[in-house]
Amino acid sequence: MKALLNALQEGRLVELPDNDKTDALEFLSALIEAIPEVQVEDQVTERIIAREKLHNTGIGKGWACPHASTLRDTELLCSVGWSPHGISYGSPDSEPVRLVVMYFVPESQKNAYLKEISSLAKAIHQTQALQQLQELHELSEVRHTLLDAISHALESVGPEARARMIQLEVKHAASQSLTPTDNKLAQLARHLIPMSLLEIPGGSNLVLSQDQLLVKELEAFQDLGAELAQHGFVKHQGIEIVIRSTEHFSPDRVLHHCVAVRVP
Repeated sequence: MKALLNALQEGRLVELPDNDKTDALEFLSALIEAIPEVQVEDQVTERIIAREKLHNTGIGKGWACPHASTLRDTELLCSVGWSPHGISYGSPDSEPVRLVVMYFVPESQKNAYLKEISSLAKAIHQTQALQQLQELHELSEVRHTLLDAISHALESVGPEARARMIQLEVKHAASQSLTPTDNKLAQLARHLIPMSLLEIPGGSNLVLSQDQLLVKELEAFQDLGAELAQHGFVKHQGIEIVIRSTEHFSPDRVLHHCVAVRVP
C-alpha cells in the first residue's frame, strides 16, 4: 500500500470539514490537485464527481475508495479523509462512511492501483480495528490504525519497506512535539475551500461555494474575474485563489473552477 503510505507520510490524511459527500470528494480532490505532479487538465474533481454519479464507491464497513484516472505517466497518488460522525454515502451496507481513501490513477499505474486496492480490501476484511472506525475519536488514532494495517500488510515484503515504516513512525513521533503553527501542511489542508466563479458580462461576478463568508468577501472584489483570467491566481485579503479549470458558455459567460486557501 505504497500510495496510502505516501499520503500518510506527506500529510494528506485530514479531518473532513463536514459530513457532506460531495464536499468530502471535492476537498480530497483539491488535496490531490495541490500536488505538483498533478496538472489542471487532469480535472481530478470533475472526474471524481462524474464517476461517483455513475458508480457509488462505498465499499462497506465505513470505507469508500473513489478514484480518477489519467492517461499521463505520473505517480499513483492518494489522499485520505476522516469523518468522525460519518457520511451518508449510499454504501452497499448502508453504513455511514468514516474513511474516504481517494486515488489518482495514471494509466501506467493501473496494476499498482489494483494491487493496492486489493491489499486495502484484504486488510479491512482481516483487521477488526478497520471495521470499527466509529471507535476512533482523534485523527492521530486514525493515523496509527492505518499505519498498523500497513505494517501488517508489509510483513510479507522485504526489509526496505519495513525500514520505511520505521522512518515514518520516527517522523510522526517527532511531529507530536510541533505546535499547530509549525505543522504548515496540516493547516493548509484545513483551509482549502473548493469554489467556482461565474463571470457574467456587464453584471456582477457570481461566487459559488459552501463557505458563505468567502462568497461575501469575493463577490465584493469586482476585479476578481479579470485578475484570475490574467494571472491564473489571485491574492486578496488573506485569501489565495488558484484556477483549476475554466469552462466557456454562451453568451460570453466564463466559469472558473478554483481552490481558495485562507492563509493562516
